[in-house]
Amino acid sequence: MADGVQILTSAQIRATESAAMGSGGTTGAQLMERAGAAVAGQIRLRWPQPRRVLVLCGPGNNGGDGIVIARRLHEAGWPVEVLALPEGPAPDAALMRRRCPVPVRPLGEAAWPAAPAPLIVDALFGTGLARGLGPDLAALLARAGETAAEVVAVDGPSGLCLDSGRVLGSVPVLPATLTVTFDSLRPGHLLDAGAALCGRVLVADIGISSFRPQPAQLVRIEDASLLAPRLSKAGGGHKYAHGHLVVIASGAGQGGAARLAARAGLRVGAGLVTLGPSRDAMAEHAAPPDALMRRALDSAEDLATLLSDDRIAALCLGPGCGVSRAGALLRVALEWRRPLVLDADALTALSQRPELRSLVHPGCVLTPHGGEFARLWPDIAARLAAPAERGPAFSRLDAARAAAVDLGCSVLLKGPDTVIAAPDGAAAIHAAQDLGWLATAGAGDVLAGLISGLMARGLEPFKAASAGVLLHAAAARRAGPGLIADDLPEALPAVLAGLGA
Repeated sequence: MADGVQILTSAQIRATESAAMGSGGTTGAQLMERAGAAVAGQIRLRWPQPRRVLVLCGPGNNGGDGIVIARRLHEAGWPVEVLALPEGPAPDAALMRRRCPVPVRPLGEAAWPAAPAPLIVDALFGTGLARGLGPDLAALLARAGETAAEVVAVDGPSGLCLDSGRVLGSVPVLPATLTVTFDSLRPGHLLDAGAALCGRVLVADIGISSFRPQPAQLVRIEDASLLAPRLSKAGGGHKYAHGHLVVIASGAGQGGAARLAARAGLRVGAGLVTLGPSRDAMAEHAAPPDALMRRALDSAEDLATLLSDDRIAALCLGPGCGVSRAGALLRVALEWRRPLVLDADALTALSQRPELRSLVHPGCVLTPHGGEFARLWPDIAARLAAPAERGPAFSRLDAARAAAVDLGCSVLLKGPDTVIAAPDGAAAIHAAQDLGWLATAGAGDVLAGLISGLMARGLEPFKAASAGVLLHAAAARRAGPGLIADDLPEALPAVLAGLGA
């Protein structure tokens, strides 16, 4: 499992809460008090001066949290109004309504405040929403959004599926300035539209972490310092002790992508990297870095001969290779049965050669973007593209996991919400919506080189993919806006030095 912050699905957080209450150490009402107090505390930290607040409460436990928030803010001297949907069957939420010193009025057009409130608390549905908002409720939320300067969501904006990050139904969701969730992140805080709709997300401890499911099957990878022990070259050793990576290049005039991947493999610490273009392209690959080895590879037989060297630890096939050339070399690469990254043209070639799918093995990492993913798994992609009518909606996480199981290898689905999935169900999310400048030609080739370089050094595929994504983002932040792909490998030494590697 990759290092990172544990993420729980809606079902898992409900099970965690149930286990905590079943232990006899806490009650549902106590958890509701802690949750509401945490949100009220965050509101007062963010806006120290009291302001008018409109709290919108749903029928269940999320609405009960909202009632506690209203009470806590009222006790602190804030002017508070509460509008609520009719009570549901949740006894703890009903108890909180009875304790509330603020009048709880029915949520509807007739009860809407005449003067707009500058702060809205959305405590309508939160975790586990099963369907989209109705048009009447959506219209009220839209009206709230037109008048409120700030919105705080409890668990998540109402109408957002927190298992997928997708909006349920066809009506828009009121975006939050701040989202406060409890115990753990949910996938929907990071995936798809969720990252934008949730605003800043804070996780409040409500005392149930010891009851989470173990081991974690889903994490957010975010702490690059955890990589330092794995990336260290303390103790030295021969260059082959740190792995020999081979990166396949293309014919004449198309080698830039492969060179980017090879440079990244060198920079991430592979002891030796060999670039393998066709013979007629050897001259164009003679430029620096001089540390990069070159070996002409014209045919599948040439590749098989090269891979017979037991010192070769990993292979990267696809960046700038050309679909035809990648297809010609694909069988040999897969039959090698050693660490292998398939990227770019190799993925397209594999989609055109279905007879080779059975040769994909657990030592492989596939790194598709959305279009390549759809070519390889059209049925899964169609499910992902279908409207999200009910929750939990099919997500990018579900898609990557299904693809990993289908081919029995690790799959990295690229995007601002990159998902890495292993065939055993382990998965990781790396959300980097702040790195828009990373959307530049060649950035994916660098990522392929990072992952294959880490695999050459001995990291298992899933961990290499997770670490590669982290280092890729860290290098992009180091290079800053305006970067081109060439800047990413050159930023790695400073990134690695900062990790103490």
